[in-house]
Amino acid sequence: MRAKSGLTVKDIGAPFDVLWLSLPTKEGDPTEPVARVTGGQFLVMLYRGDHWQCAFLIPKGGLETLKAEGISGFRSRLRSVAGFARDRADTIQSFDQIKLLTVAIDRLEQWARPGLLCIGDAAHAMSPVGGVGINLAIQDAVAAANILGPVLRRGIPDLRELKKIQKRREFPMKLIQGFQVLAQNRFLAPTLRQTSTPKAPWLLKLVSRSPWLQQWPARFLGVGVRPEHVQPEKS
Repeated sequence: MRAKSGLTVKDIGAPFDVLWLSLPTKEGDPTEPVARVTGGQFLVMLYRGDHWQCAFLIPKGGLETLKAEGISGFRSRLRSVAGFARDRADTIQSFDQIKLLTVAIDRLEQWARPGLLCIGDAAHAMSPVGGVGINLAIQDAVAAANILGPVLRRGIPDLRELKKIQKRREFPMKLIQGFQVLAQNRFLAPTLRQTSTPKAPWLLKLVSRSPWLQQWPARFLGVGVRPEHVQPEKS
């Protein structure tokens, strides 16, 4: 629908894609999210009880290169970065067990036209960095409900009313996208090009040492800079 709407998309671009795969859990495994970087390989592991949901980052369009190495080559890469789970790489028997997420970062210049409003990924595709795409989509939806709910009870909203959603939600979206672009260009892309394990940025080291500082990135990504709350109906 967005493609047929005639609305202009600004493509910001992402230098990486993500391969999703699962590895089994074992007794004694940690339950917190794990991120590991070594030799140009970057792996994020999310504990799901009976399995690890794993995101293996690759350079943009790099899946065919991996396939050319064969599944044994991929397992070797996985073992090199999987740490405590390295012995489970052999559970990946074929590329059919691996799903490609083509990463895109873009946004519409205008979110609406008469009769159509785009929110969430339709208005602004987010990078997986920070895992905040769903947060922003829900916040867009709450803002749209608060703004358009009273209007829809009276009739059909006009374009001026539809544009109020973009006016409210565009700033936090651009701020988060800016953070994601900074992270991917300054850290992720260089990491994927390296053949040795990179040093952690000084700011990341500082935050990791201070519980007080750790709350702020979590609030920035999890709560956002402009939280939305459902407004009660007025009788």
